[in-house]
Amino acid sequence: MNRPAPPPTDDELHAWIDGQLPADRHGAVEDAIARDPEVAAKIAAWHTQRDALRRLHGELLDEPVPAPLMNALERDLPRQAQRVSWLRWGGMAAGLLVAFAAGWLGSMQWAREPTAASAGAQMARVPAVREFVHDASVAHAVYAPEKRHPVEVAAAEQQHLVQWLSKRLDRPLKVPDLSSQGYVLVGGRLLPGESGARAQFMFEDPAGERVTLYVGTLDANAAGATEARETAFRFASEGPVPSFYWVDQGFGYALAGKLPREVLLKLATLAYRDLS
Repeated sequence: MNRPAPPPTDDELHAWIDGQLPADRHGAVEDAIARDPEVAAKIAAWHTQRDALRRLHGELLDEPVPAPLMNALERDLPRQAQRVSWLRWGGMAAGLLVAFAAGWLGSMQWAREPTAASAGAQMARVPAVREFVHDASVAHAVYAPEKRHPVEVAAAEQQHLVQWLSKRLDRPLKVPDLSSQGYVLVGGRLLPGESGARAQFMFEDPAGERVTLYVGTLDANAAGATEARETAFRFASEGPVPSFYWVDQGFGYALAGKLPREVLLKLATLAYRDLS
């Protein structure tokens, strides 16, 4: 008899956020995120913490190593010890940066729980589009299961919703019409993102199945800047739910849902044509 996979630990959830989780645990962790709203909410909170840490003095990570330091290392250390010592120094420097950032965030009341600051411990830069699509998948997993509060502004106030989100994202937004596939607007909400505000529009069919459209500006200065400006219509299966996404002039769109690929494709194609 096959034993059920053990629930993910906090360390595994942190590793999943940072892209460091062993491949044999990916399926179990992503199933837990999609199935358990409490786990999904924890992931969303840690994503917010991580993004805040990355934005705080993140430019220091790209600065060259000071010449006096490199000269001292080359002069005083045997060649075989240089790499090991440099890695240790790099770890100390990164630790100091994270500690400073975590303290600053704590004073500004960013942190909600003691372990949340550790989510920013690894600040590895990843392509902007990959980050965007992953965030869209997580946001869907967090809010789609909600029964009482799935959105901030309901569809009954669609005009206000679109005006509000357009102002916050500094770009005219439009809600695609998915009614030909049986999906109507539930409403939307404002979310934080790597390079500014993001918007999420939620749609639902008569059976209660939901899809979300996640939109926002991508950071053209981050790694993957070329892809962040324009990306063809593509499918992504990473994260708790799959999505189809595209990028137009630095603005990203990702339609996510726990649906068969062909069904999701029809919805995404409809949204793509309506918004293009």
